[in-house]
Amino acid sequence: MSYAGRRVLVAGARMAGAASARALLAAGAEVTVVDANAMPALEELAAAGARTVVGAGLDLLKEQQDVVVSPGFAPHHPLAAAAVQQGLDVYSEPELAWRLRGPGAPPWLAITGTNGKTTTVTMLAAMLAAGGLRTAALGNIGEPLVDAQSPEKYDVLAVELSSFQLYWSSRMAPQAGAFLNLADDHLEWHGTREHYIDAKTNVWRAARAGAGGAVGNRDDALVAALLGQIAGGIGFTTAGWDPGQFGLVDGVLVDADGNRIIEAAAIRPPGTHNVANALAAAALARWFGVPLDAVRRGLAGYVPEPHRNALVATVDGVAYVDDSKATNPHAAVGSLTAYPRVVWVAGGQLKGVDPDDLVATVADRLAGAVLLGVDRGLIRAALARHAPQVPVVEVSTTHDGAMDEVVRAAAGLAGSGDTVLLAPAAASKDMFASFEARGHAFAAAVRRLGTQETS
Repeated sequence: MSYAGRRVLVAGARMAGAASARALLAAGAEVTVVDANAMPALEELAAAGARTVVGAGLDLLKEQQDVVVSPGFAPHHPLAAAAVQQGLDVYSEPELAWRLRGPGAPPWLAITGTNGKTTTVTMLAAMLAAGGLRTAALGNIGEPLVDAQSPEKYDVLAVELSSFQLYWSSRMAPQAGAFLNLADDHLEWHGTREHYIDAKTNVWRAARAGAGGAVGNRDDALVAALLGQIAGGIGFTTAGWDPGQFGLVDGVLVDADGNRIIEAAAIRPPGTHNVANALAAAALARWFGVPLDAVRRGLAGYVPEPHRNALVATVDGVAYVDDSKATNPHAAVGSLTAYPRVVWVAGGQLKGVDPDDLVATVADRLAGAVLLGVDRGLIRAALARHAPQVPVVEVSTTHDGAMDEVVRAAAGLAGSGDTVLLAPAAASKDMFASFEARGHAFAAAVRRLGTQETS
């Protein structure tokens, strides 16, 4: 669509918002950028030709035609809600990128799901690159999509899409989309589970219209049911194999024709959930025509992203593993079931999600638990119900030394051969700037523990 002369309000001036504003200015739009806080990006955008405002921005809506919202703007955010009520077109940065695509723009192979998105999208990018294609993993990670639509730069994009980005979309229709799994998460943002599900299925917008590919997890009952409504949908499963689907046979990943891809034991990070992620990525790559050997080489050479089942160190026979990216119970169960005996480090912001099913599922492999963060009491209560035999240590400290206290407590509960696993099942911002900061704090505390133990 043409943005020449179109009046657009960009809400939020951080990475996605600033990139959106620059792209809109380049397209000839009349751009206003609003942020609740004064920041250097506003000055830079003003110099580039945007009108910039510090404040709530509600009084600006009457002048606008479109509103581009940053990921933090939930449907009930006052500005977003008022814009929708006034009949304005409200959407996200990926939707803007889609609308700005010109002739020859690189196709999108998109991935969504409650968990595993970044691992899968980076696996996919590795396969595409191994096939000689110019590509990158973008979207909810990396370079903003509005900056990546040139056919001179990329042949195809591996695109991670969050439920937030998919909710704020109406035209975006990736050529193929994979739906990895579904579990309760971000319910405080979406309001209801149904709205969360509806947002996720937008990754299949092209496929639902009969104009694209759909990949889905046959081991997830809800995703499998939704995939069954799409003609030609491609499933993947870790519980066997059927012709036309991707699966696992005698410990080997196979494609839709039964061709061997790679041994499951070679997949990194470890765990059945990451084998599923590899199958999803392979299904998208093969749909796009990537040769089987390139898929195999992409997986064989894949280097996992940080804070995803990453071994930090082994101290006195105990392995310390950082899976700080396990920010909800669904992610944590995949991580916890990858190890036979675990001292579990958990807690943070549960985001309205009940940890009961998680605790019941993993109770028999817990050697102990160390809990921290604002919602640690909810996890403690679930442990008392489903794993009363498991020793629990609560750490109420919230200052910089909290993770040292956590790691020392975990070391006291662990025996030789155990795994101390940071898989919080919760978000991090009650105590840390991000899940990455939480993982770094854990790793640093483990290294200090190792120094103490060997000194």
